[in-house]
Amino acid sequence: MPDAISRRLAVLAAASAAVAGTAIFFGPGAPAAHADITCSTAYLPLPDPVCTPGTLNPDVTQDTIDSTICVSGWTATVRPPTSYTNALKVKQIAEYGYSDTSTSDYEEDHFIPLELGGAPRDPQNLWPEPHYSSDSSGNTSYTKDQVENKLKKAVCDGSAGLSDAQNAIATDWTTALAKLGLS
Repeated sequence: MPDAISRRLAVLAAASAAVAGTAIFFGPGAPAAHADITCSTAYLPLPDPVCTPGTLNPDVTQDTIDSTICVSGWTATVRPPTSYTNALKVKQIAEYGYSDTSTSDYEEDHFIPLELGGAPRDPQNLWPEPHYSSDSSGNTSYTKDQVENKLKKAVCDGSAGLSDAQNAIATDWTTALAKLGLS
């Protein structure tokens, strides 16, 4: 697993940058350029933090949630077309070195979900997340989808702040609900 302190420092830096309205990158080190790179599956069920650090949509802030993520159907207005995500999925499956190259076994997932203000088209916020569990945890892309929905509900009903939810999911989506007292 990624070094928790490095990851937390990167998240705090990203939260500070969010206030300034700059591009946000989660994870240690410089973001990957996604050109001739190899990503590691060692972090599963999380993405490789260098290849997929996560980025935010600068249009989504705590002040804009009532006109963005908390509006029913809003994510459909920013979701990239499948022609874009399917091509990216094929490329990233190769970059991650998955032995299973069947695209139907993966979701091209937004690491920071659209429901929490993740960047819609940035390859550094998208990765081929397996539909199957890679370890004994049982965590899959479907499990993460449930976490994303609960976090969005908490942000929209005021029981969690947007940046807290973003930080929790970016640090480790498998513990995000517990971290925010929502499990």
